[in-house]
Amino acid sequence: MAFFAKGRYRARMAASGDDVSRAQALRHRAFRGGTGLDSDAFDARCRHVLVEEAATGALVCCYRLLPLPSGAAVATCYSAQFYDLAALAALPGPLVELGRFCIDPARGDPDILRAAWAALTRHVDAEGVEMLIGCASFPGTAPAPYADSFALLAQRHLAPPRWRPGVGAGEVYHFARDLQGHPPDPRRGMRMMPPLLRSYLGLGGQVSDHAVVDRDLGTLHVFTGLDIGAIPPARQKLFRAMAG
Repeated sequence: MAFFAKGRYRARMAASGDDVSRAQALRHRAFRGGTGLDSDAFDARCRHVLVEEAATGALVCCYRLLPLPSGAAVATCYSAQFYDLAALAALPGPLVELGRFCIDPARGDPDILRAAWAALTRHVDAEGVEMLIGCASFPGTAPAPYADSFALLAQRHLAPPRWRPGVGAGEVYHFARDLQGHPPDPRRGMRMMPPLLRSYLGLGGQVSDHAVVDRDLGTLHVFTGLDIGAIPPARQKLFRAMAG
């Protein structure tokens, strides 16, 4: 049963192993190209959200949610493989980690992202989630094309020291340090941001001061956190309007 349906799209939780396999196949196509299944040990612990075209049932977007009862459990999440998350351990929670977010590469309808966020908003409200966390990925492993984006993140969107992640991976790009003095072109910087990250930032999301070079998925990713209670009132209204 869909827990969000509006316009051309509906979103629902995976209800079977076949549903999860469909999501894994879309993930493989989006992250690695070609056919196959993108899977890991975290899939069994997560709730999988499928966004489908209502008329055809075609899967157009998916992501997974890992509930964390409090910050004390953050060391067990996917992101903890790449970041030192000790600073988040004191958060009272509950938190949820959003992961493996992808949209069918053949689809360009912005309403898909809106449907995905609307479903996420409903989940956050229903579960009383206090913080969203996850990794937002840039395609490719070379940071140079995203210099304006990373400079903009460093200038305006760094997480506060009280919960900012430390380095936990072997290969990282210290953009906040390396781009000091680089004046970003804000328009280009936002245009080059991944759509998911743009959505986070629009609601007040904040990021790590470095990016991890993920050779396995062929991406650069930054840890991203969104404190639900700290979203400004006008943005709170927008956040929930997407789930209307």
